[in-house]
Amino acid sequence: MSKILVVEDEDIIRSALKRLLERHRFEVSEAASVDEALSHLKNTRFDLVISDLRLPKAPGTDLIEKTKGTPVLIMTSYASLRSAVDAMKLGAVDYIAKPFDHEEMLETVNRILAKQQAQQPLSEIPPVEDDLSEAGTMGMIGHCAPMQMVYQRIRKVAPTHATVLIQGESGTGKELIARAIHNYSRRKAAPMISVNCAAIPETLIESELFGYEKGAFTGANTNRSGLVEAADGGTLFLDEIGELPLEAQARLLRVLQEGEIRRIGSVQSKKVDVRLVAATHRNLKKLSSEGEFRLDLYYRLNVMEIALPALRERGDDILEIADYLLSLACERMGRPNLRLSKHATDAITQHDWPGNVRELENAIERGVILAEGNLIHTDDMGLVVERSAGHRPMQSTQSQSTRPSVQSALPSVSMSMPSSSQRSPARNDGTKAPDDLSLEDYFQHFVLEHQEQMSETELAQRLGISRKCLWERRQRLGIPRRKASSKKSG
Repeated sequence: MSKILVVEDEDIIRSALKRLLERHRFEVSEAASVDEALSHLKNTRFDLVISDLRLPKAPGTDLIEKTKGTPVLIMTSYASLRSAVDAMKLGAVDYIAKPFDHEEMLETVNRILAKQQAQQPLSEIPPVEDDLSEAGTMGMIGHCAPMQMVYQRIRKVAPTHATVLIQGESGTGKELIARAIHNYSRRKAAPMISVNCAAIPETLIESELFGYEKGAFTGANTNRSGLVEAADGGTLFLDEIGELPLEAQARLLRVLQEGEIRRIGSVQSKKVDVRLVAATHRNLKKLSSEGEFRLDLYYRLNVMEIALPALRERGDDILEIADYLLSLACERMGRPNLRLSKHATDAITQHDWPGNVRELENAIERGVILAEGNLIHTDDMGLVVERSAGHRPMQSTQSQSTRPSVQSALPSVSMSMPSSSQRSPARNDGTKAPDDLSLEDYFQHFVLEHQEQMSETELAQRLGISRKCLWERRQRLGIPRRKASSKKSG
């Protein structure tokens, strides 16, 4: 059982986090300050320390040097997110923004502990000259031919310093590939910094990546290093790089060409040694022809391309992944001995899975929640198999009702329809949702109907949500982003 020390001065947050971790079979101790935490560390060996950044008397980062090799996960509010960069440079293993989602916290903790356990084997990876075939599936699930090609590419490119571009649909696991490239490189002892370009507001992306000097803009009250500097000596993973604004693309090109950065507001450049791994589900060459992505940056990125197959293209891997996800869901929810029925496994293999592994994970989790007895059936997961003449891809139970013409683009997993009192009302833009659509359906319908004419910012404003929230819902529901057409003036 892994031992975790939670350092947080707010009693409610500390107690809630302790209960969450203990429900998932972690042994947890508590502290309200750095001094109290050090007292615990003198007497007990912990596998992980989770500390708030802002603590009375001394910041949580003071624990990094004094934990004697124990990884420290820093918690920080979104308003002080830039301080997390400094924490990473001081040696924090990762950071998480508050308020955090329970699943996000558990996923982060499990990833850190798994990495700690895997460090010893990774330190024995053979040198570049040796064959890395012993690495097998590199900790990933999959034995199909397309995945074997992926492993082969990783083995060849990981020991080099080459830039890598990972192509694949949303939900296919592109960050796992980036992590494998880092872990099997000479940089594995240095940090890997992951940045989701679509999740950071356009107005902040440059300062987050490249840092800024005091006085560079309103609110820049001190010097700040960026995430590129934080990755110095290691790997920078830019997910959804197709969403990077053109101004930031120009700065990134300088990093790749010259190996140096210049903070916003600075006249001095600084050398950095960063290996770049980028990922996208979009066609960057097509974006370049449309003026949305720099062609010179595209060629710099595309030194080595790794194409990640969609889940529907992975054959028997689907059931192996489903079994693994089922075991994780059963453990999280305290429901051991659950298994998939024969019809459920048939349904899983026949479904098209437009949302890929993320959609499969959601369906499995739903099945674990709703299953009665020891078997998970197709309707528990929200899936049915159509038995009409000629095989067709599976549809979700929700898609059996009257749907708009865009239904083929909607995700297949959904929860039960709300009552009529929960149906979507007319919006302030004058658009009225069809009576048979739930609030979630309305979101899907509205985005798919208007994304050709609206930018992401306009869509978010019309829906009354933030741009980041819009992106997160796209990812969760498996709705691809399309280029907004030019709007007519006048």
